[in-house]
Amino acid sequence: MNDFVENISSGPIQGDGFGSAAEDYANHRKGFPDATFDELQKLGVGEFGQTILDIGCGTGTLARGFARRGCYVTGADLDQRMLHEASRLAQDEQLEITWLQAPAENTELPTSSFDAVTAGQCWHWFDQVKTISECARLLKPNGKLAVCWFDWIPLKGTVPGVTEELIESHNPDWKLGGIRARDDYYELFKSTFTQHALTVVGEFDFIDNTTYSRISWRKRIQASAGIVSLSSEKALAFDQELDQILLKEFGSSDLDTPHSVVSFVLAKQ
Repeated sequence: MNDFVENISSGPIQGDGFGSAAEDYANHRKGFPDATFDELQKLGVGEFGQTILDIGCGTGTLARGFARRGCYVTGADLDQRMLHEASRLAQDEQLEITWLQAPAENTELPTSSFDAVTAGQCWHWFDQVKTISECARLLKPNGKLAVCWFDWIPLKGTVPGVTEELIESHNPDWKLGGIRARDDYYELFKSTFTQHALTVVGEFDFIDNTTYSRISWRKRIQASAGIVSLSSEKALAFDQELDQILLKEFGSSDLDTPHSVVSFVLAKQ
């Protein structure tokens, strides 16, 4: 199959942020585990033949997962560099996915054109009121919206815990750390969904024992929010210190990095 790409060869690159680390993000940041798609399918998202829009798609971890399961997928992101990496990864798997450079708040896609809209690891970056309104517009009657997260669990003494402490010491302005319960994620959007006749119809959370090599974990952290906002000099200093700590405390073998997967599925009434 050929990867079908729309609207990523024209227009300016929007901002910097994660796009500056798009290649590391694509090559080293682990995507949602397969069990995520199994659970979503049980809730009516990702069924064979569905049309799905993945907003804030980044390098396409959700988009590719749905395409592997026979869905017709469009991935939308504001950053052209992310879309290029997403396209490359999809081509490597011979997956046919449409890529669109567009903000989640205003995709300009046709009304009532998707069975499901998904958002993985990105909802907190959106203007939620505008994005919810856009999702409600794009969904077919009885369509579903799935909002998902895949976060490391920074328990004390673990690889994520030690890493997060170091991020906070190098970047005190970073405020996205800490251990979150499912209710903490729900607080991000609960007050706005009912305004657009969207009702939570299912939810799940589980722990994934994600494994990284030392170099891949370092590269994954270089592409994270707490580090991409630093200057190149500060990011390098952080990486060197992280490498020393990982080697000292966890050795040279692969690293166990427990992650939580959390998802809420909402239905359009």
